[in-house]
Amino acid sequence: MKILYLEDDVNLSETIVEFLQEEGFSVVYVYDSEEALDKLYHENFDLLIFDVNLDGMNGFELLKSLRDTNIKTPAIFTTSRNTIDDLARGYEVGADDYLKKPFALKELLFRIKAIMKREYKTNQELLSLYEDIAFNINTNELIINEAKTILNHKESELLKLLIKNRNQCVMFDTIFENVWSFNEVHSDMSLRTYIKNLRSIIGKDKIVSIKKVGYKLV
Repeated sequence: MKILYLEDDVNLSETIVEFLQEEGFSVVYVYDSEEALDKLYHENFDLLIFDVNLDGMNGFELLKSLRDTNIKTPAIFTTSRNTIDDLARGYEVGADDYLKKPFALKELLFRIKAIMKREYKTNQELLSLYEDIAFNINTNELIINEAKTILNHKESELLKLLIKNRNQCVMFDTIFENVWSFNEVHSDMSLRTYIKNLRSIIGKDKIVSIKKVGYKLV
């Protein structure tokens, strides 16, 4: 799982990043909102963890600006603000969880895993797709006949999107919006190539084309 972590306290940031990396997560860490926006412009993430009290644009303002541009990536606020008004504002601007400082590292881990389970509509970390194929929602690993299968970044992002919307048509525009970054050039041909690769890995009949408007995982 790829996490964007925004925290201006260097010591705390180093502690959290080291812990999450030890737990198997890929973490990109930044120290201000402008840097966070730059990373979001160039990369896709599975989860956002934002501090609230920042110089310039604070965490609330940053997440609201992302939600206003239809970026729906799950987000957790970590903050020393602990009034009910702050809590309410955090959820109003689009947070999925709100963690008050100081917090135990394992509590953050539990919150992250809970959000991922909600995203994939499952109570298990290892999601069974078919009889011999499973997907680890925390490590983004595809497991076929108990062996880990390597997917490239785009294939992994595409498969995750299809899994989250299983048995529903995912429109081309939605795919390009979620799998390609803002500054990346995309095309129908490149998408068809990634679909072809995924079909060769999990089975040709598992990903269905829907009336030339999208794809669905069945």
